[in-house]
Amino acid sequence: MAGRRLRVPRDRSIESELKFRVRSTRDHTKLRNLLRKRGGKLIGRYKEDNYRFNGPGKSTRKITLRLRILNGGPRGVLTAKGPATFEGGVKIREETEVEVPDVHATLDMLQQLGFRVGWTYPKQRTMWMLDGVAVTLDVLDFGWFVELEGPAQVLPEMARSLGLDPAKALKDSYSVMARKHLKAKKPTKAPPTPVVIPPAAGTEGLR
Repeated sequence: MAGRRLRVPRDRSIESELKFRVRSTRDHTKLRNLLRKRGGKLIGRYKEDNYRFNGPGKSTRKITLRLRILNGGPRGVLTAKGPATFEGGVKIREETEVEVPDVHATLDMLQQLGFRVGWTYPKQRTMWMLDGVAVTLDVLDFGWFVELEGPAQVLPEMARSLGLDPAKALKDSYSVMARKHLKAKKPTKAPPTPVVIPPAAGTEGLR
């Protein structure tokens, strides 16, 4: 009898993005007005609690593994990203995402497999769609940001049309910037703090 056929591997998606730091909430307001004027569609607003993992062994050191909890609810998104390359300032990475219905169980499972939470950080995000490009206005503890995600070839021109200079795009991810921010706040080494995800708030976030 022929062996059982294995599932055909799914192609990993490619994430292409440009990320910018802006000065204040006023810049976000200007961008919102411009997006409305150009016919951009508001997709949603939500809050993320991001848990960044350190993996066991050498094979996981170049992979970014992150669990996002949406609006404090039970559901979230688990994301694995490969090493980044840059083409014309656009950051390009392989990305695999899965929605998880129970972030508590997912966190427990990852810890049982040897993954450990390295650091955490919150983020408030407002997402728009404009001409096939996701434009997100993000607020983190360390500043205000704009992120463009879509086909790599259109991102530089889209950025310029929104008053953003592709040459000034950031290379660091939010995760890296959050780690630097936390280290600056706590220059001395402190004992690890147990990670506890708060009980479900009964609401589900938007992706």
